[in-house]
Amino acid sequence: MSTPDTLRPSGGTAARIVGLLAPLRRWTAAILVANLAGQIGIIVTGGAVRLTESGLGCSTWPECEPGHFTPQFHEATTLHPYIEFGNRTLTGLLGIIALAVFLVMITDLTRPRAYRLLGLVPGLGVVAQAVIGGIVVLLDLHPGWVSLHFGVSATLVAFSLYLVHRHGEGDAAPRVVVPRTARLLAWALAALTAVVVVLGVLTTGAGPHSGDAEVGYRLALDPDLLSKWHAAAVWAFLLALAAYVVVLYRASDDDAAVPRARSAAWLLAAITLAQGGIGYVQYFTGLPALLVGLHMLGAALLIAGSTRVVLTTRVR
Repeated sequence: MSTPDTLRPSGGTAARIVGLLAPLRRWTAAILVANLAGQIGIIVTGGAVRLTESGLGCSTWPECEPGHFTPQFHEATTLHPYIEFGNRTLTGLLGIIALAVFLVMITDLTRPRAYRLLGLVPGLGVVAQAVIGGIVVLLDLHPGWVSLHFGVSATLVAFSLYLVHRHGEGDAAPRVVVPRTARLLAWALAALTAVVVVLGVLTTGAGPHSGDAEVGYRLALDPDLLSKWHAAAVWAFLLALAAYVVVLYRASDDDAAVPRARSAAWLLAAITLAQGGIGYVQYFTGLPALLVGLHMLGAALLIAGSTRVVLTTRVR
């Protein structure tokens, strides 16, 4: 496979760097999976910060306390600063993983330039999230910025799943392996996932979990009405998913990739049913923090699952 000259090492130093990183590139798949796990994990730890009311555990940014980058212990210290600082530490770990992603992808000269440049995105995402997180703290957990914080994380989860999938593919033009109706339904599921997640974020932003006991203002929306819209979007998602599964099972098995598409659909169905069950239980039990946290994990898994459904409708 030819490699664009613009990304070939142009001199001895660049060539040596590419050579030195050759052992690391053997771990590319594991690094990409670690990046995906980290992006899901940061949603969970961010939820822990919010649900334990630790959002202002560190009073400023980028320092935790004025003059100190770490929490300072004293008699009145609670767990809140350590929970918030732990979330910031995971962001730093994600930055290290993102650097590893960039290095193993950009130096893989067996792959085309478009593939290698994808390695820039996780690092840019981490930088963007760090800046947004700082703004969230400096604006005392403004719900709009908190919602944006989650939205960027959700996008990074989808992209990280794409990187894992793309690494295992070839570099030829993609070929669709499912009927056209199934392909359209897969994209409809992706769109409905976005609707479900946005409505869920708005519902949370209007609800009781602000991230700090002393932050009272929330989105000026009716959380009960939003919950019903959110539930309706989930039911629409389930109907589209059921239709997708039916179309897949009516498709021919001539292509070996079709069973993989079916497996991805069933996994998404399992995630959706579990997520829906948690959602209804938390609604009728007054939004206990543990269930809300599990629901946030489920949202990340739902995003990854629907992304995989779309990707398994074609092969390279």
